[in-house]
Amino acid sequence: MFGIGLPELIVIMVVALLVVGPSKLPELARSLGRTFQEFRRMADDVKETLEKEPADIETSSEQQAVKKEDAGNGSSDSETLQEKTGFTGDDFDHGTRNGDIH
Repeated sequence: MFGIGLPELIVIMVVALLVVGPSKLPELARSLGRTFQEFRRMADDVKETLEKEPADIETSSEQQAVKKEDAGNGSSDSETLQEKTGFTGDDFDHGTRNGDIH
């Protein structure tokens, strides 16, 4: 860990004990422990996101390929909209649905 051996670690502890004092040292150690734990948690989240991102990009490109294929087959967004809602393009212009006049 950072190339710190046992002798260096002992010197750091002695200096911390002299600077902070014996009563505040446990509180400082807990605070440092929480900080390192939160840092590790954030680093794991970033790593997970970076590992997940290529899979999301691949899925997105596959979806785009399917959309292009559908567009090449004559399927369009207006046909899909008509299938979902039952409205035709003329219905939107006249405010009617399936030819009904209100």
